[in-house]
Amino acid sequence: MSSGQDVSLAERLETVRAGISDAAKDAGRSAADITTIVVTKFHPASIVRELAALGVRDFGESRHQEARSKVAEVADPELVWHFVGQVQGKKARQIAEYARVIHSLDRESLVQALSDSVPPVECFIQVNLTEDPTRGGIEPSLVLPLAERVLESTGLRLLGVMAVAPLGSEPRHAFARVRGASELLRTVAPEAVAISAGMSGDYREAVLEGATHLRIGTAITGNRPIAG
Repeated sequence: MSSGQDVSLAERLETVRAGISDAAKDAGRSAADITTIVVTKFHPASIVRELAALGVRDFGESRHQEARSKVAEVADPELVWHFVGQVQGKKARQIAEYARVIHSLDRESLVQALSDSVPPVECFIQVNLTEDPTRGGIEPSLVLPLAERVLESTGLRLLGVMAVAPLGSEPRHAFARVRGASELLRTVAPEAVAISAGMSGDYREAVLEGATHLRIGTAITGNRPIAG
């Protein structure tokens, strides 16, 4: 990228960091306790290197083929890769080879597929906040049964819950429901206190409702190139 674009990327990153800091302050929290995952889907490996040079260590991808090749191209052991998209059962083991964290665990078959991962994969249980069963995630009422399966597995380490605010909904209300699911989860997994919620357009509301992990793409990376 040209130096002008470098500055633009740095400015976008700093703007988001400032926004997170402001939201954390308003919530009576420390911004240092919030992990920002920069989602680089559709972007080249070069942007990962630029962001790493700006201090970013956590990156998110949601398409297995793209993610695997990008991780290999960047080849930086200091970076933490998060898989934030839906996981196809037959690809679960391959994803675990490069992703340290999977944010979209939503069925028992995935727990089984990842049950012997070495080292263990950190994971979030994805909660579906819509009425559409075809969307990723499980009903909030099913969090505990799935969590119990995860806790029985030696190949998974449960971090908490993840969700996406439904389109057209009031984000803070949606994230309050996620906070409720987190509180429920902690009745069986007291250490699973993390909440993965909030994206480019609603991260402030997520922080106000206790999000510990934000998945932010275009607000930092700019508009995505057209997918091939």
